[in-house]
Amino acid sequence: MDIAALIAWVVTALGGFVLLARWISRGGLRQQQTRTTRFPARLVFGDFLLAAAGLAVWIIYLAADREALARTAFGILVAVALLGFTMFARWVPVYRTAAPAGAAGATTPAERHLPVPVVAAHGLLGAASLVLVLLAALGVGGS
Repeated sequence: MDIAALIAWVVTALGGFVLLARWISRGGLRQQQTRTTRFPARLVFGDFLLAAAGLAVWIIYLAADREALARTAFGILVAVALLGFTMFARWVPVYRTAAPAGAAGATTPAERHLPVPVVAAHGLLGAASLVLVLLAALGVGGS
């Protein structure tokens, strides 16, 4: 269960990195001043940094086999999931809104360009990671 959680978390992180890179490359940071984007930078980078910290704690847990580390990683992952759900809730209306004809890239929110399959896979794998980490922290399916 521990290794399955690690694999799910790493794959989820890779998808998150793709989404972050796409958001930045489409002007997400530049749109902070004009408030074109619905994703505040602190929300995006908070999710990224907490996820990375939680993954590091999970890897340390795998090496040290300390129950407290598993619970800490789960707590961090819950916070990451809440931030991710917040971004998803902000993304859905932006994605559903039709882009104005001839809209310039500066007026289209950066998150409008996030690929739906990557968003969906990232969310589903994130939920799977959360469940697997919880089960591992509870000792279900452990050695």
